[in-house]
Amino acid sequence: MPRHRDYVPHGVIPAVLLPFKEDLSIDEAAYYAHLRDVASVEGISAVTTNAHASEVASCTFAEQERVLAMTTDEIGDRLPIVNGIYAENALDAARLARMAHDNGASALLVFPSGVYTFGQRPAMAVDHFKRIADVTDLPLILFQYPLAGGQGYPLPTLLEILDAVPTVRAIKDWCSNPVLHERHVRVLQSRTPPVNVLTTHSSWLMSSLVMGCNGLLSGSGSVIADLQAQLFRAVQANDLATARRLNDRIWPTAEVFYAEPWVDMHNRMKEALVLLGKLPRATVRPPLMKLPAPEVERIRQALVSAGLLAGPARKVA
Repeated sequence: MPRHRDYVPHGVIPAVLLPFKEDLSIDEAAYYAHLRDVASVEGISAVTTNAHASEVASCTFAEQERVLAMTTDEIGDRLPIVNGIYAENALDAARLARMAHDNGASALLVFPSGVYTFGQRPAMAVDHFKRIADVTDLPLILFQYPLAGGQGYPLPTLLEILDAVPTVRAIKDWCSNPVLHERHVRVLQSRTPPVNVLTTHSSWLMSSLVMGCNGLLSGSGSVIADLQAQLFRAVQANDLATARRLNDRIWPTAEVFYAEPWVDMHNRMKEALVLLGKLPRATVRPPLMKLPAPEVERIRQALVSAGLLAGPARKVA
């Protein structure tokens, strides 16, 4: 089973989408084509699957296993694969982690439990990660949610997790607070060994990257991985002029993908790939629903403004 054993999560990591047929079954041919398209981008360090972008909440265990198998089959010999661990309880999380370990993943992206919306104790979070680490030695990426919703880990809890589970080697930071985000960058990346901060603040990506993040992990990489990789390189090189030019191209896509309601962000990315001729359809599974025509038109205009699609862009009222 191919695996990049020494991979430490860093750099530009797109999270791929999961195409469906009209009957809501997985469109395997379209998924393979999507993987090839994203994996061909110069400058990415890995690909993430079985995460928000691939509508993991609507996928069964068997489907997640199949999605990982397809991903490994198509790109596992070329790129590390980050597999999402999306579960309400630690027992299911450990089962998913063992499955991913056995099927070629190189790292695991650990989502917080939805139970935490009712509150959390530090010991609960530590135990969740320990149970995963008990079944795999793969590097773990902690998914840091906004604190306001209850699923984010306060910094003291985050540090407890890192002290107790040394295989946590990165965080996917979605704290949505610039002050806290910079604190994460400074505190975590100064540890020995460093815990890399991978930003997922895709609606303000350049601002986030210039704080010193060691990478980014983003669903919008399913559409604009090349622009993200170029932006990351420019920021790393302290080339502000180039970074600003790239950010000007990314901005229209961020404005349209990350509009309210945020639940439709990956739905919008599917529509973008259909407009670009890279997916056959934008079918999503319930509770997501097909976007109305005016919103699809706004996505088209954003792609034109970003220089990704030919045609005149009309100003949105």
